[in-house]
Amino acid sequence: VQLQASGGGLVQPGGSLRLSCAASGIILDNYAVGWFRQAPGKEREWVSCMHGTPDGMTFYADSVKGRFTASRDNARKTTDLQLTSLKPEDTATYTCAVHLGSCWVLRSGTVDYWGQGTQVTVSS
Repeated sequence: VQLQASGGGLVQPGGSLRLSCAASGIILDNYAVGWFRQAPGKEREWVSCMHGTPDGMTFYADSVKGRFTASRDNARKTTDLQLTSLKPEDTATYTCAVHLGSCWVLRSGTVDYWGQGTQVTVSS
Protein backbone atom coordinates (compact mmCIF):
# COMPACT_ATOMS: atom_id res chain seq x y z
CA VAL A 1 0.00 0.00 0.00
CA GLN A 2 1.27 3.45 -0.89
CA LEU A 3 -0.07 6.93 -0.34
CA GLN A 4 1.72 9.53 -2.45
CA ALA A 5 1.10 13.16 -1.50
CA SER A 6 1.87 16.08 -3.78
CA GLY A 7 1.01 19.70 -4.41
CA GLY A 8 2.82 21.53 -1.65
CA GLY A 9 4.86 24.66 -2.22
CA LEU A 10 5.51 28.26 -1.29
CA VAL A 11 2.55 30.62 -1.39
CA GLN A 12 1.86 34.13 -0.18
CA PRO A 13 -0.64 34.80 2.60
CA GLY A 14 -4.14 34.75 1.19
CA GLY A 15 -3.12 32.38 -1.56
CA SER A 16 -4.28 28.88 -2.43
CA LEU A 17 -2.83 25.45 -2.97
CA ARG A 18 -4.29 22.09 -3.86
CA LEU A 19 -2.81 19.02 -2.25
CA SER A 20 -3.41 15.59 -3.68
CA CYS A 21 -2.91 12.11 -2.27
CA ALA A 22 -2.85 9.11 -4.59
CA ALA A 23 -3.45 5.67 -3.13
CA SER A 24 -2.38 2.33 -4.49
CA GLY A 25 -2.88 -1.17 -3.17
CA ILE A 26 -6.23 -0.50 -1.48
CA ILE A 27 -9.88 -0.01 -2.43
CA LEU A 28 -10.15 3.60 -1.39
CA ASP A 29 -13.98 3.55 -1.31
CA ASN A 30 -13.93 1.65 1.98
CA TYR A 31 -11.56 3.96 3.81
CA ALA A 32 -11.92 7.18 5.71
CA VAL A 33 -9.33 9.54 4.21
CA GLY A 34 -7.76 12.31 6.18
CA TRP A 35 -5.06 14.95 6.32
CA PHE A 36 -2.77 15.91 9.15
CA ARG A 37 -0.12 18.59 9.43
CA GLN A 38 2.90 19.21 11.57
CA ALA A 39 4.75 22.46 11.94
CA PRO A 40 8.35 22.60 13.19
CA GLY A 41 8.47 22.24 16.95
CA LYS A 42 4.76 21.49 17.21
CA GLU A 43 2.71 18.36 17.62
CA ARG A 44 0.95 16.77 14.70
CA GLU A 45 -2.49 18.28 14.13
CA TRP A 46 -5.47 16.65 12.50
CA VAL A 47 -6.84 18.80 9.64
CA SER A 48 -9.67 17.01 7.84
CA CYS A 49 -11.35 13.65 7.33
CA MET A 50 -13.91 12.27 4.92
CA HIS A 51 -15.79 9.06 5.60
CA GLY A 52 -15.78 6.28 3.05
CA THR A 53 -18.52 5.58 0.55
CA PRO A 54 -21.47 5.90 0.76
CA ASP A 55 -21.45 8.12 3.85
CA GLY A 56 -18.93 10.66 2.62
CA MET A 57 -19.40 13.01 5.56
CA THR A 58 -16.52 15.43 5.91
CA PHE A 59 -15.08 16.97 9.04
CA TYR A 60 -12.59 19.78 9.56
CA ALA A 61 -10.52 21.14 12.38
CA ASP A 62 -11.78 24.49 13.61
CA SER A 63 -8.53 26.12 12.54
CA VAL A 64 -9.21 25.37 8.86
CA LYS A 65 -13.00 25.23 8.67
CA GLY A 66 -14.32 27.45 5.89
CA ARG A 67 -10.89 27.72 4.24
CA PHE A 68 -9.97 24.12 3.38
CA THR A 69 -12.10 21.72 1.35
CA ALA A 70 -11.55 17.98 1.09
CA SER A 71 -12.65 15.83 -1.81
CA ARG A 72 -12.09 12.33 -3.09
CA ASP A 73 -12.27 10.42 -6.35
CA ASN A 74 -12.59 6.73 -5.56
CA ALA A 75 -12.24 5.69 -9.19
CA ARG A 76 -8.90 7.46 -9.45
CA LYS A 77 -8.02 6.53 -5.86
CA THR A 78 -7.18 10.08 -4.97
CA THR A 79 -8.10 12.48 -2.23
CA ASP A 80 -7.49 16.20 -2.51
CA LEU A 81 -7.34 19.06 -0.05
CA GLN A 82 -7.99 22.53 -1.43
CA LEU A 83 -6.32 25.16 0.76
CA THR A 84 -7.55 28.75 0.41
CA SER A 85 -7.06 31.99 2.33
CA LEU A 86 -3.78 30.61 3.55
CA LYS A 87 -2.13 32.09 6.62
CA PRO A 88 1.47 31.90 7.82
CA GLU A 89 0.29 29.63 10.63
CA ASP A 90 -0.78 27.08 8.01
CA THR A 91 2.89 26.47 7.27
CA ALA A 92 3.55 22.79 7.95
CA THR A 93 4.24 19.42 6.43
CA TYR A 94 0.91 17.97 5.33
CA THR A 95 0.40 14.21 5.35
CA CYS A 96 -2.49 12.10 4.12
CA ALA A 97 -3.71 8.99 5.90
CA VAL A 98 -6.44 6.38 5.61
CA HIS A 99 -8.37 4.31 8.10
CA LEU A 100 -10.73 1.40 7.44
CA GLY A 101 -13.35 2.82 9.72
CA SER A 102 -14.56 6.06 11.20
CA CYS A 103 -13.15 9.56 11.08
CA TRP A 104 -13.63 9.63 14.84
CA VAL A 105 -10.81 7.11 15.05
CA LEU A 106 -8.66 8.52 12.25
CA ARG A 107 -8.61 12.02 13.72
CA SER A 108 -7.03 10.63 16.89
CA GLY A 109 -4.06 9.50 14.83
CA THR A 110 -5.03 5.84 14.68
CA VAL A 111 -4.67 5.10 10.98
CA ASP A 112 -4.00 2.09 8.82
CA TYR A 113 -1.63 3.78 6.40
CA TRP A 114 0.28 7.05 6.32
CA GLY A 115 1.51 8.85 3.26
CA GLN A 116 4.70 10.82 3.08
CA GLY A 117 4.44 14.54 3.70
CA THR A 118 4.31 17.50 1.36
CA GLN A 119 5.58 20.87 2.55
CA VAL A 120 3.35 23.94 2.55
CA THR A 121 5.01 27.26 3.31
CA VAL A 122 2.95 30.42 3.59
CA SER A 123 5.16 33.48 3.55
CA SER A 124 5.47 36.86 1.90
